[in-house]
Amino acid sequence: MFKKILSYFYPITIYKETSTISKSIEVTLYNGKMLLNTKNTNYSFGSLQSILKTGLLDIGATEISRMESVLILGVAGGSVVQTLVTDFSFSKNITGVELDEEIIQIANSYFNLDKIPNFKCVIADAEKFVQSDASHYDLIIIDIFKDTEMPEFLFQESYISNCKQLLNKNGYILFNTMRLNKDSKNTIDKYLLHFDSNSYSKKVLKNVERYNDVIIIKRV
Repeated sequence: MFKKILSYFYPITIYKETSTISKSIEVTLYNGKMLLNTKNTNYSFGSLQSILKTGLLDIGATEISRMESVLILGVAGGSVVQTLVTDFSFSKNITGVELDEEIIQIANSYFNLDKIPNFKCVIADAEKFVQSDASHYDLIIIDIFKDTEMPEFLFQESYISNCKQLLNKNGYILFNTMRLNKDSKNTIDKYLLHFDSNSYSKKVLKNVERYNDVIIIKRV
C-alpha cells in the first residue's frame, strides 16, 4: 500500500529484467497502476491499453458481442485481453500468440493473465503461426513491436494473405502501428493497398496517443 501511494508522486520500478527477445522489460507502479514497459515504450496497461481500446470502441460493443473467436498477435502483458473481458464482457474464445515466453511469465506473475478462463496463450512466432493455423476468427488484433520498431514481416504480402485467410466474413483486423517518420508512413500506406478490393472496408484512426495509427479492416 505504501508503494502504491508513493507511485502517485513518481514511478516505482517493481521488476526489471533483460529478455532475450524484448531486451529491457520493466514492471512499473505509476499512479497506483502496474505498467509493463520496455526501454522506450509502453507494452501493456498504459498508453497501449488506451490505443487498442480506442480501436475496439470504434468497432463497437455490439459487433464485439456477436463474435465467437479473437486472435491476438503480440500479447505482452495482456492488457488487450483484460480490456476485452472487463470492458466488453467478452466471454468467448481468445487465442494469444506471443514469441517471448519470458514476457508471458511476467504477465502471469504480475497481471494474472493465466487466471483469465477464456484465454489461451501460444508461445510461437506470429509469422509462422498464421501460416499453419487452420482456425478462423472474427477479430484479429495485431500488436507486434520490438520496442518501437514494427517487424518487416507485418507488411509482407505472404503474411497479409495468411491473415486474410484466417478472417471470417464480417470479421475485423485491428492493427496497431506507429507512424514515427516518413518511411513508416509509406509502409503503412502500402499495407492499406492490400485491402483495396470490394471485399474489404478500411479506416485509419490517426494520431492515437500521439504517434500511433490504428488500422481497422473489415471483411465484408
